[in-house]
Amino acid sequence: MVEVVYILCALTSLTCAALLLRAYAQNRVRLLLWSGLCFAGMAINNIFLVFDVSIWPDTGLSIFRSIPAFVGLVFLLYGLIWDAK
Repeated sequence: MVEVVYILCALTSLTCAALLLRAYAQNRVRLLLWSGLCFAGMAINNIFLVFDVSIWPDTGLSIFRSIPAFVGLVFLLYGLIWDAK
């Protein structure tokens, strides 16, 4: 049951990233780009979480799944601080 929740979280993050990046392609509002990249990092993090918990439970992928989330948050932080005017 836990795997289903993780898969739904990954699909939700991927859908949010796709919608935000599509909105950026139409409107060219740069905050949409940074938010979309953040959600893309979160989606990759959630996909790695599914692999970590379900497929390879004996291996510790916590470092590898934390890197995309950190990069996504750095993109969003950059967009919020330096690019928003």
